Amino acid sequence: MKLLAAIARELGGLFVDDGMLAIAIVGIVATAAIVASIVPRVTAGVVLVAGSLFVLFANVMAVSAP
Repeated sequence: MKLLAAIARELGGLFVDDGMLAIAIVGIVATAAIVASIVPRVTAGVVLVAGSLFVLFANVMAVSAP
């Protein structure tokens, strides 16, 4: 039982540990959904991939900055 609790804590930490990253990803997904309803689906995919890469890069740079 302790092992399952430890696994659950670790999995929860993946989503809760960096709240700003999670909020940014949710924002990108919402933006891509809005774009998908307005323009062709390929554009929404580009928004999703580019936005995710940008947020990931920005998060890595913020964490590694002295």
